[in-house]
Amino acid sequence: MADLSSRNPDWWRQAVIYQVYPRSFSDADGDGLGDLRGVTQRLDHLAALGVDALWLSPFYPSELADGGYDVADHRDVDPRLGTLEDFSALVSEAHRLGLKVLVDLVPNHTSHLHPWFQEALASAPGSAARDRYVFRPGRGPHGELPPTDWPSVFGGSAWRRTADGEWYLHLFAPEQPDLNWDNEEVRADFRTTLRFWSDRGVDGFRVDVAHGLAKDLTAPLRDVGGIGATGEESLARVAPGSHPYWDRDEVHEIYRDWRQVLDAYSPPRAAVAEAWVPAARRALYARHDELGQAFNFEYLETRWDAGDLRQVITDSLATARAAGASATWVLSNHDVVRHASRLMLPPGTDPGAWLLSGGAAPGIDAAAGLRRARAATLLMLALPGSAYLYQGEELGLVEVADLPTEVLQDPIWEQTGHVRKGRDGCRVPLPWTTTGPSYGFGSGGAWLPQPSSFASYAVQAQAGAEGSTLELYRTALRLRRKLLEGETLTWAPHAPAGVLDFTRRENWRCVTNLGAAPVPLPPGEPLLSSAPLPDPRTLPPDTTVWLA
Repeated sequence: MADLSSRNPDWWRQAVIYQVYPRSFSDADGDGLGDLRGVTQRLDHLAALGVDALWLSPFYPSELADGGYDVADHRDVDPRLGTLEDFSALVSEAHRLGLKVLVDLVPNHTSHLHPWFQEALASAPGSAARDRYVFRPGRGPHGELPPTDWPSVFGGSAWRRTADGEWYLHLFAPEQPDLNWDNEEVRADFRTTLRFWSDRGVDGFRVDVAHGLAKDLTAPLRDVGGIGATGEESLARVAPGSHPYWDRDEVHEIYRDWRQVLDAYSPPRAAVAEAWVPAARRALYARHDELGQAFNFEYLETRWDAGDLRQVITDSLATARAAGASATWVLSNHDVVRHASRLMLPPGTDPGAWLLSGGAAPGIDAAAGLRRARAATLLMLALPGSAYLYQGEELGLVEVADLPTEVLQDPIWEQTGHVRKGRDGCRVPLPWTTTGPSYGFGSGGAWLPQPSSFASYAVQAQAGAEGSTLELYRTALRLRRKLLEGETLTWAPHAPAGVLDFTRRENWRCVTNLGAAPVPLPPGEPLLSSAPLPDPRTLPPDTTVWLA
């Protein structure tokens, strides 16, 4: 059985880590916004679920221009969410319950309200204050054009002009100016931040936009031209490591430096990179002398097809093995359509277009979506490596695709001129009880409206209910901990078409039927199935079973 104790420096290799989006998890003070005391009060839910750790999305001071990823102070707590004392109480209670704590680190940019950026705006061009960021004169006869054609991930130009005529870089929202990682003061400040949270008992870090820190700032700045916009497709059009601002080779110097800081603690602090890069490049971030692990988004992005999933699983395991890391698996997070909805979208459907239709084109059968989501989850939890869960998926929550446009908070909606609806639909506050002003989220309502259907998904409705999604997760995580052994799998040589069939160890076999018709079950005693097995000799469609 895997040792996931606090004494094991490799606890993260096969851990189950639960992402908490604090503003939507639980509201202790009744102001409609989730907070740290709310998280602390609900940690017993995570302990009962059986996860090994929680990852806290940003809780730092922020004006919420980008859901908290616009950080005004990397070493404090947003007053609306609590205090540093509240944070310490959360860590203490988590550790008492046997849970580790990871926090989000946002090193690519700050909020425009950060003291450094306010100082930069008040300083002259060429000043030391401006050198912490990326300021440049504009092009054109009067500097009226952006310095380059670099696009923002959220739409429009990645440059914003200041009152004195200079431009600053923001690869995301204008309220998120990019830091200049060529500046030693920036590097030193983040070493301080790593130590600040590690000294407060944090067990690890999730590194936001890990592939974006290093940029080619040599003059003249290069246009991206025909390279493309913002995603992996743009990286595929240039030599690896040579894009002007994504996934540059120099970024790895930063993480080797960080690893020395993280390894100074006992046990060493864990880290995982959010790096939207091709698999071969992702392995570099996961090397033992860098962050140690990197998110694998291929599993999340793969359609519900046995052949495609088998290839992604095989390739992902090989990539992680090449880096000396363990694989990571995730189906939902705060940036994507929840998988209970997404997995039902027909092949080729753009989730963004589906959101723009309010979830009507096409309409989704919620029961069928939940069945497929449960099968996908049980498959994921049987794979070697770490599994990252997103709050609410253990309840089977669907995407709230029909949020009225007037309540949207995600800057993507406005910045794209209402072309992309954004990510609010997966950030709607959780339902804890079947009644109340916000289904138990808090006494003062919720910052995003919850649909009435959330009552049936509530923890109160599912806890102890045979066959509920919550009880499926609890049982799966309890079994998984007992069954874990090694970090490899063996594919069955003659699986039927549309079936994934592999063995993790001598007495743990996972079989998933992704086809449209029942298939014969191989020999073995069913330990757990994602849906009922009316005939113990066959496996229904969209169903996963663990066999002993």
